[in-house]
Amino acid sequence: MGQRVALGVLILLLLAMQWRLWIADGGIAHTHRLKQQAQAMQDENDALRARNAALDAEVRDLGQGTAAIEARARTTLGMIRDGETFYLVVNP
Repeated sequence: MGQRVALGVLILLLLAMQWRLWIADGGIAHTHRLKQQAQAMQDENDALRARNAALDAEVRDLGQGTAAIEARARTTLGMIRDGETFYLVVNP
């Protein structure tokens, strides 16, 4: 009888440790979720770094010369130089 109780207690302890290992916070499942979240954040950071680098290059280009400013004025504002003729072609 005493051996059965001890065996039952040992089995319960084993199950409790397995539950802690596989399911509870700090276990394998939790660690896997955290790794996935860290990878998602890393991917987002990489995309934001690329965007920031492009914006930085554009800012430097705008600060160094007038060609970039002129190109931006032409494309976004539709501006033209003195003496130029503007033609708008519309597809029917």
